[in-house]
Amino acid sequence: MNRRTLLQGFTLLFTLPPSLYSRATTAATQANAETSVVPLDKPHSAWRALVSPAAYAVLFEEDTEPPGSSPLNDEQRDGTFICAACHLPLFDSQHKFDSGTGWPSFTQDIPGHTAFSRDFKLFYPRTEYHCVRCGGHQGHLFDDGPPPRGERWCNNGVALRFIPRSEPLPALRS
Repeated sequence: MNRRTLLQGFTLLFTLPPSLYSRATTAATQANAETSVVPLDKPHSAWRALVSPAAYAVLFEEDTEPPGSSPLNDEQRDGTFICAACHLPLFDSQHKFDSGTGWPSFTQDIPGHTAFSRDFKLFYPRTEYHCVRCGGHQGHLFDDGPPPRGERWCNNGVALRFIPRSEPLPALRS
């Protein structure tokens, strides 16, 4: 493959209509308009003192934790997964599944609690999702999940906290 062929391939990727990227992109665009959560007006740097360095790197510098590194991969209890920064509930444990990817995965979010953007970091478009309240990067949405929705919400474990159903949810951080 020569450089011209490679560049033509990249150009094609960036000019395809969004509907061809995946069903996840369409679902994400629709969900963006359905939130009633008010986003915080807080700079990302203000979260540095409230979360671990690893969580900050993922949440506010859009890093990715190594696969298989999160204890949340093995979490099987009934409860709620919340944003590690602002504590907004993002996922219910009933929607968690083992995707075999090495990251905690879910079949759906709590509606209206995530915002979406398109990510080209791997040279092809992916649907990235964030906590709608603080803007913290959580992971990516793919269309290769189990039925009936076919969605795989692939999350960085360090960007989440798990709260067992028997415990009260912590107050939202501002």
